[in-house]
Amino acid sequence: MGSKWRKAKLALGLNLCVYVPRTLDDTAAPSSERLSDAALLSPKNWDSRPMTPTPSSHGLRLAKSGSKSSKQTCSICLAKMKQGDGHAIFTAECSHSFHFHCISSNVKHGNQLCPVCRAKWKEIPFQAPTLDPLPGRASAGWPQTDALMTMVHRLPPPPRRDLNRRHVSLLQAPEPSVFDDDESLDLQPASSERSSGNKNDAGHNPAKTVEVKSYPEVSAASCSNSYDNFTVLVHIKAAATVGRLNPRGNQASLPQLSQTPRAPVDLVTVLDISGSMAGTKLALLKRAMGFVIQNLGSNDRLSVIAFSSTARRLFPLRRMSDTGRQHALQAVNSLVANGGTNIAEGLRKGAKVMEDRREKNPVASIILLSDGQDTYTVSGNGGNQPQPNYQLLLPLSIHGGDNAGFQIPVHAFGFGADHDASSMHSISEISGGTFSFIETEAVIQDAFAQCIGGLLSVVVQELQVGVECVHPSVHLGSLKAGSYPSRVMVDARSGFIDVGDLYADEERDFLVSVNVPAEPSRNQTSLLKVRCAYRDPLTKEMATLESEEIKLERPEISGEAIVSIEVDRQRNRFQAAEAMSRARTTAERGDLAGAASILENCRMLLSETVSAKFHDRLCIALDAELKEMQERMASRHVYEASGRAYILSGLSSHSWQRATVRGDSADGSSLVQSYQTPSMTEMLARSQATFLGSPSTQRLVQPSWSFGLQPKPR
Repeated sequence: MGSKWRKAKLALGLNLCVYVPRTLDDTAAPSSERLSDAALLSPKNWDSRPMTPTPSSHGLRLAKSGSKSSKQTCSICLAKMKQGDGHAIFTAECSHSFHFHCISSNVKHGNQLCPVCRAKWKEIPFQAPTLDPLPGRASAGWPQTDALMTMVHRLPPPPRRDLNRRHVSLLQAPEPSVFDDDESLDLQPASSERSSGNKNDAGHNPAKTVEVKSYPEVSAASCSNSYDNFTVLVHIKAAATVGRLNPRGNQASLPQLSQTPRAPVDLVTVLDISGSMAGTKLALLKRAMGFVIQNLGSNDRLSVIAFSSTARRLFPLRRMSDTGRQHALQAVNSLVANGGTNIAEGLRKGAKVMEDRREKNPVASIILLSDGQDTYTVSGNGGNQPQPNYQLLLPLSIHGGDNAGFQIPVHAFGFGADHDASSMHSISEISGGTFSFIETEAVIQDAFAQCIGGLLSVVVQELQVGVECVHPSVHLGSLKAGSYPSRVMVDARSGFIDVGDLYADEERDFLVSVNVPAEPSRNQTSLLKVRCAYRDPLTKEMATLESEEIKLERPEISGEAIVSIEVDRQRNRFQAAEAMSRARTTAERGDLAGAASILENCRMLLSETVSAKFHDRLCIALDAELKEMQERMASRHVYEASGRAYILSGLSSHSWQRATVRGDSADGSSLVQSYQTPSMTEMLARSQATFLGSPSTQRLVQPSWSFGLQPKPR
């Protein structure tokens, strides 16, 4: 008989192929042709794991540590299996081996397939109820007597729809009606999250937490003239963290992201496990979640929600101690892809975890990942159907209703070409989170790393920026604040911007428009003063900071006005974001040529600005991004596949002035690194250390620079 060759693509972002011979009479798909979910979780297995199936032992046995048939690494907890380490080894009939307590917990969550080769088991391990269900990784002396360890159940022959039934039983398993079983907060500082140095670090001194600067569009204006729509830039920057990680060591030896005190996080991940996530996608999602779990601190808490046709809380809100991490890793590894996509139900469960918790960490956030479209709550908008109401996807507790401010931001990640970018962007926009477009599967871990790098560095909360006119004849015209809620009071003498949380080193820029009266007898006009009020997430105390008055020099005869490059730079950003928004609206009406024309006109305007003449980096990057968007509008097919999501992730980034992952642009000047903070960059470096060779990581992790810190020619 001849041989049929089939190609299996590795999920490394590499074009590496493995060819598996298959005879014509081989009707059953060998397990080796399926990409192993659990194998992808271990960084050590990328190069060393064999691509051919391990010969079946046609049996099941329990072996002590050091058995010749046992693997070097347990594919569930990622820990090494060494001789005499005090842990029992379970070897399945397919000959793959695991820690006994790991695989028994995995089976308890509903899996009856080998996590490595996906072979169906006829016999499964069962752990006696008298045992500690999951000892911590550091524990030793685990009981190994046969009386305590035996318990192996023989399964009946699996029905044809075994996968579907197992999946349904997992999601429909009983769960409490109230999610008030969150693990208590540890009131003692965790050594890994605290420094032993002086407490007067940036994170503890409110006076150093926020910095305010202001720039009038020109430094001097003739006293005999009046000016309408005079622009003042208000620049806010959060304090920097002191500790830095070393991205070159291996994961186990890397220090914590910051050695200064930081605010602990309550994080809920809402994960799509619909049928379209099967295979490589689910394996990479598990790997990315493993990275998140390993990088949360012992005072951080995590809960996992899995959704497909329905949703279930897979893991309650627990602290990421050694035991908590191992529980979380096993729960994530139990995920099985099947069913439809019910985003609304997943978010409802995620919000319920936040609502019902008895205690609260200072920072709270939801991460949502989906590769499909919600087919249960929101109808499509094809043909003559009205625009869907995406607010239906969000529980009231998330979008706030009449409540002021954003309490629980949802950071949404659209995965692949088939996700509903419009709904994911709307979810994040309504809740105050960001939307990232994961175009390439291998980018998912980097995307999560960038997000948690920010969440684990919050230094300011509930920030409100107030602007007040000083001169009695000066009045506010407008506040340009992107997606941040802003308002000008009725008397036009003051205005406010609700900013919320700031990560360490994050910057915010707002443009304030005022009128400037003529004052022939004065050589200076006082325009504005800025006041910031915010909460310190560590001390929970409110702090205020007031800037000096913003003054404008008023000579009798002014020379040629020198435009502030800081103001011009931010004008360009707002102008580019407005062009992106108009182009997207035009493209949704079907006029791709008109949308591309809007972007081209904006590029021409940017090329004539002061920033462009000084080769400003932000201006160059904006031009590259607009060009990339034009190319993604080449056809309706290209726009539907990636153009819409690329534009929306860019809009999300610019409107919130916060980093997002967008697409897979090969242009080195693209805005992939825009708004990245050092904490984000360092967490990306940590991701790179566990995912060496990933093209996505090499592209995302590059020396970062801040638009606000580059030289400012005048």
